[in-house]
Amino acid sequence: MKVLLVYPLYPDSFWSFKHALRFISKKAAVPPLGLITVSAMLPSEWQKKLVDMNVSQLKTSDIQWADLVFISAMVIQKESVDYIIRECVKLGAKIVAGGPLFTQEYQNYPSVDHFVLNEAEITLPLFLKDMEDGRVPDKVYRTDQFADISLSPVPDFHLLSMKDYAFMDIQVSRGCPYSCEFCEITTLLGNKVRMKATAQVIKELEVLYKLNWRGHVSIVDDNFIGNRHEIKLDLLPGLARWMKLHKYPFIFSAQTSINLADDDELLTMMTNAGFGSTFIGIETPSVESLHECNKVQNKNRNMLHSVLKIQRAGLLVSGGFIVGFDSDSPAVFQQQIDFIQQSGIVSAMVGLLNAPKNTKLYNRLGAENRLIKESSGNNTDLSMNFIPRMNPHELIAGYNKIIHDIYTTKPYYKRVRKLMVNYKRRNSKTVSISYATLNALIRSFLVIGILNRGRSDFWKFMIWTMFSRPGLMADAIEYSIYGYHYRTVYGLRK
Repeated sequence: MKVLLVYPLYPDSFWSFKHALRFISKKAAVPPLGLITVSAMLPSEWQKKLVDMNVSQLKTSDIQWADLVFISAMVIQKESVDYIIRECVKLGAKIVAGGPLFTQEYQNYPSVDHFVLNEAEITLPLFLKDMEDGRVPDKVYRTDQFADISLSPVPDFHLLSMKDYAFMDIQVSRGCPYSCEFCEITTLLGNKVRMKATAQVIKELEVLYKLNWRGHVSIVDDNFIGNRHEIKLDLLPGLARWMKLHKYPFIFSAQTSINLADDDELLTMMTNAGFGSTFIGIETPSVESLHECNKVQNKNRNMLHSVLKIQRAGLLVSGGFIVGFDSDSPAVFQQQIDFIQQSGIVSAMVGLLNAPKNTKLYNRLGAENRLIKESSGNNTDLSMNFIPRMNPHELIAGYNKIIHDIYTTKPYYKRVRKLMVNYKRRNSKTVSISYATLNALIRSFLVIGILNRGRSDFWKFMIWTMFSRPGLMADAIEYSIYGYHYRTVYGLRK
């Protein structure tokens, strides 16, 4: 059996890092971890070929080669999914689809031959058993159970063109103990945090190491500290030992809830294990809006102090922010700007509230007859899929003000300086300077320092860094490149 695994193209967005990747000669930020994990579950005698459309084109000959075409996708990849399906149908290829997009709305894709939904550890073996027994596989394989991920295989990292990616990905756990109204994670993966064994995680790192990957490794868990006891007891000590033994070949990033700031021991253990950054869903400084969306972990705390504490512990913080809650007043726009600027959060993903399918928010708005379309999944396209309480024109104007006031060059570099004053790097045993880093330096000087309209602010920032924080010059270049990407994505002129 010949299987073509196709990962659809991402549109240009906040998280695509399309404009930043050019500086380091990379084609995509992260690989399709779910798809290469599914690949590892297929029979070993099957022939497999991966086409990640973010790094290479899907050719007619690829589809004609395959007996089955597997597609996995997220909502934001809908346009590319439609293209893939059209091409497969035109060429008579059998399509097997799974992943978050199809799990939530498989009914919208009648041309797909078979759906393997929810977690593949449960549903894929059912599909494969039917094929093995000579039965015609069902149209849909679904489950309301959650998988034991201690049985998950090591992903087929060898299928990747590793030189084309800025990060590698691994997964440690699934599920989140919280139930934010707008989030689909608990619907898809549950509230119970299920973890891989430490030995499993180490085995995946060994595979990456032997494939000569060095540098950034993103842990894609929706909340890495969702099972705090387990990661402190076994995982982080195991990672720390492995990293020290291998002379710190990786820099880990994660997603965590803000209560990471409450555990000094955990912060120290993460930096000792090689963690350099974390993404936190901050959402809003409005107490009323936090209550509305059930963001309990963010309530009853000074979130600004929490962010600063995490930075001082040695972890860079990127953050998610939302406007458009029913409780939001026009004052929320300046509150968001002030919080972001004062926190020194360089990568601030600000989005208009949307209601993904099957979330509590989606169900509530549906009952209120306020839903108008499906969410695009793109946090930079100015779309909402429901009727907000605030006047829509006022909401869009306020949103655009936030973007302008945090990403034009003067406030952006001011915010980066705020971070660099507060940030205390703990783990200096990081990856050495590479050709890609030097290439990024030269390109940033040319593009941002000479060709870009905000070049004077760039050079002021470089000079400040040289004299005030010379040890963070590589970080300064990286942040400058991120800023260029964000300004380009949002269509800002400076």
